[in-house]
Amino acid sequence: MKKNLLKAILLLLTILFVLPAGAQTKAEKNGWRLGMQSYSFHKFTLVEALDKTQELGIKYIEIYPGHKLGGKWGDKVFDFNLDATTQREILQLAVSKGIKIVGCGVYVADKSSDWEKMFKFAQQMKLEFITCEPALADWDLVERLAKLYNIKVSVHNHPQPSEYWTPDNLLKAIKSRSPMIGSCADVGHWRREGLNQIDCLKRLDGRVISLHFKDIAEKKAGEKEQHDVIWGTGILDVKGMLKELTRQKFKGVFSIEYEYNWDNSVPDIKQCIDYFNQVTDELF
Repeated sequence: MKKNLLKAILLLLTILFVLPAGAQTKAEKNGWRLGMQSYSFHKFTLVEALDKTQELGIKYIEIYPGHKLGGKWGDKVFDFNLDATTQREILQLAVSKGIKIVGCGVYVADKSSDWEKMFKFAQQMKLEFITCEPALADWDLVERLAKLYNIKVSVHNHPQPSEYWTPDNLLKAIKSRSPMIGSCADVGHWRREGLNQIDCLKRLDGRVISLHFKDIAEKKAGEKEQHDVIWGTGILDVKGMLKELTRQKFKGVFSIEYEYNWDNSVPDIKQCIDYFNQVTDELF
């Protein structure tokens, strides 16, 4: 019992003190953390995704539910069914690569009783937030659990028929609820739904917890969806979005969700990071 407690304390101290080591960017000094959304590497195992995140020099990751672990864990997936030993080992693996797991998402509960399992899992994995799309009927439960477990709820905006495809729908659902509840702003989905992404960020002023950040291509005839492009080369006005978030005094995580060139996206993502650092150096 004492041995396990000592291991847990050492792990926590490592997370708290080892990860922030090294030179901080201007963005980090101002509370902006650039992370990976592991779905960018969904064709690879989580072990491989952590390797790629480390290669990119990124210190934070948000892991999507169902990401196959790989390595010695084989076909096990990242979700609330993971046993305590595997949870601890995944945390240790991330820390060994200089990476902190900050969130899990996008989570959609199969049934209301699963929410407490998800919050317990988030607490055990030392997550800051759960990215999710709760059923409207579950909001009282989700708010109570967020307060109980001290885990933020970052509501994602999948396209219609998602309840939260527009900021107004989200604000209607959470307007009288805890400030621990807010938006995971997927700026690409807004534009694909015909909304202006900067206007959407303005509507959510003070309620943005995290972002699925990206830039997308112009819409072309015959294409099903506007695919992701290197930041600063598409139509989303990345610089304009960052300026708006600066105005809001946003503090939080920008999860890079790069959904293109799936088999070899690291070179593209490196250019996205370079552009982000260039713009934030100007802004700060």
